Amino acid sequence: MTVIRAAEAPRFELPGAEFTALAAPSRGSAGLCTWRLSVHPDRPEPEPHTLDQDEVFMVLSGTVRATPDGAELGPGDAVVVPAGEPIALVNTGSTAAELYVAIRAGFTGTMADGSTISPPWAQ
Repeated sequence: MTVIRAAEAPRFELPGAEFTALAAPSRGSAGLCTWRLSVHPDRPEPEPHTLDQDEVFMVLSGTVRATPDGAELGPGDAVVVPAGEPIALVNTGSTAAELYVAIRAGFTGTMADGSTISPPWAQ
């Protein structure tokens, strides 16, 4: 069993977003990655990207829209983004939106420019 303390969890920042790494292969989970995501209200709208695995977003607080053309989601809502479907999150409120995210370990993302990534918070 691996305990991941919130105060000790690795944190990664991108413009307008913070990722708090929870479960991942380097933290005791061979098959599943999870992280807490904070999306700031002033974050510029990112270009959609795709992933090679299904991804689940669960909203804890605030409001977000899963683009392109997604519905607005609030606390208690979740969205399942199938593998290969374009996704970008936009904060539609005036405060930070907090979410939990879950995806199968070992996934790869393809960015709008065609580059591929394996995010450090999922390692």
